[in-house]
Amino acid sequence: MPEGGITDTMRDNPEQSRFELHVGDQIAFASYSREPGQIVITYIYAPPVLRGMGAADRLMESVAAHVRSRGERIVPLCDYARAWLHGHSAHRGLLA
Repeated sequence: MPEGGITDTMRDNPEQSRFELHVGDQIAFASYSREPGQIVITYIYAPPVLRGMGAADRLMESVAAHVRSRGERIVPLCDYARAWLHGHSAHRGLLA
């Protein structure tokens, strides 16, 4: 959880093809496309005010949990998503 007691809320926004992490009034997001059995993550964005606060890390943690619960895999085209998955051994099995 971020500092100051603000809680995160992650949701799938299929209309905009992105997972959104709501932190207070800010939104970090992971843009994606869907393919059979997998999510292709094309871009991770965190607003400047959230950078350095772990928002992108918490977003990816939530995305990984969501993808795992659906029995899907992740294709990380985004450099951050790729590095994050390779850096978290518990989630490497999600790599497509």
